[in-house]
Amino acid sequence: MASFTFAKVMMVLFSLLILLGGLTLLAMGIWASVDETSYLQILGPFSSQDMQHVNVGYFCIAIGALLMLLGLLGGCGAHKENKCLLLTFFSIILIIFIAEVASAVVALAYFSFAKGILKAWATPALQEDYGSNAVVTKLWNTTMTELNCCGFTNFTDFVDSKFAKENGGNLPPRCCHTKTFPCNPEEAKKSFIQGCSEQILESLKEHANVVGGVSAGIGILEIAALIVSMYLHCRMDKRVN
Repeated sequence: MASFTFAKVMMVLFSLLILLGGLTLLAMGIWASVDETSYLQILGPFSSQDMQHVNVGYFCIAIGALLMLLGLLGGCGAHKENKCLLLTFFSIILIIFIAEVASAVVALAYFSFAKGILKAWATPALQEDYGSNAVVTKLWNTTMTELNCCGFTNFTDFVDSKFAKENGGNLPPRCCHTKTFPCNPEEAKKSFIQGCSEQILESLKEHANVVGGVSAGIGILEIAALIVSMYLHCRMDKRVN
């Protein structure tokens, strides 16, 4: 009896945590959708991307609503000892857990090809959009300034680019030690400014470790919630019998 009561308390606690997480995401989603000005200021250089704030806002609202529903299902199921609610809670958590594991496997598989994937995106962006697209230009200027690098591979990413053609063959100032314009390919070659690829990948690894740690913690909570909900469901069968 004591173990059953303890399991009920744990189930209510798990449900409360899920409910609070859902409320937080829901509030963020509503803020993103309603207070457009403040949200776009937070986005900074990405704020000009069409309807991004709406997409993110709706996504947060949807996930927040789902988490709140899960929290209510788990809490009510444990409190009222309702097997149907507990089984529904278990099924949804199990589906989410399987989806997270599948996503993690795919992410790990693609991470080994991260450099190639990034290069496939970065090279065309530097060749065609740098200097003409405000978002791409600001993003790369910030990256090259903070990391003290030039291009993705090196200065050759800008050779024969749209930017170079519009500026008499000159490259961005960050590609030369002088950091002044004009910066021609010969001077850039002598400057030996490294590309940003390795530092970007290192930054991605650091962020991936953080995300992985958080995901692992969430996964442990999900497994615990699965075990407790199924335990309560099975014990209710015995109590009825």
